[in-house]
Amino acid sequence: MFAIPQLIALTMVQIASPTSYAKDLVPLFEAEWPNNRTVNIVYHGHSVPAGYFKTPDVQTFNAYPHLLLQAIKKKFNKAVVNVIVTATGGENSISGAARFERDVLNVHPDVVTIDYALNDRGIGLEAAKKAWSEMIQKALDAHVKVVLLTPTWDTSVNPDNPSDPLFQHAEQIRQLAKDYKVGLADSLKAFLNERKKGVKLESLMSQINHPNRKGHELVVRELKPWFGLN
Repeated sequence: MFAIPQLIALTMVQIASPTSYAKDLVPLFEAEWPNNRTVNIVYHGHSVPAGYFKTPDVQTFNAYPHLLLQAIKKKFNKAVVNVIVTATGGENSISGAARFERDVLNVHPDVVTIDYALNDRGIGLEAAKKAWSEMIQKALDAHVKVVLLTPTWDTSVNPDNPSDPLFQHAEQIRQLAKDYKVGLADSLKAFLNERKKGVKLESLMSQINHPNRKGHELVVRELKPWFGLN
């Protein structure tokens, strides 16, 4: 049974430890020239990490990949960090898995994030699980750290309907993070927690299924612990 929205914040999953992930990454961020190297972070997924706001407007520097880079650089000013966005608008995880080796692993990432759940509602849970599992395993085999993202919000969804595919895909992603012991940035939980505080979810959106900068900042907050940021 899938968790109801009101209990998502209390869901406890045995995922990878943010502390252990950060333990490996922080020395790379702290290393100084000439002993440092470029740290590659790849953001794989659909239109949200690609930076689409109100389509076709792409606001790269207001989307979470580059907002997280700003946070990393604020703390680690000597770090050389390369943000590589391989996300494609309109794509689902089946297509993302098909090009994973070519577009993601070929650039030798240190960390890869995967964010496909909004579009995966169109392919169903089983197909999505297979595609996500394939990408996760390939990354782990290449000794790449992985952080999975649950979906950001979609205003067409009833937030009180736990059977909606949005919640089902989110729960499947949480389970994948547990099964593979990889990182988890629970974007959906962050959006729903804002709703509990009385924030209107529409105020976090630029269109029906794309967050605005405030929405992207929620995602950054979920990603920060995996990169040694408080």
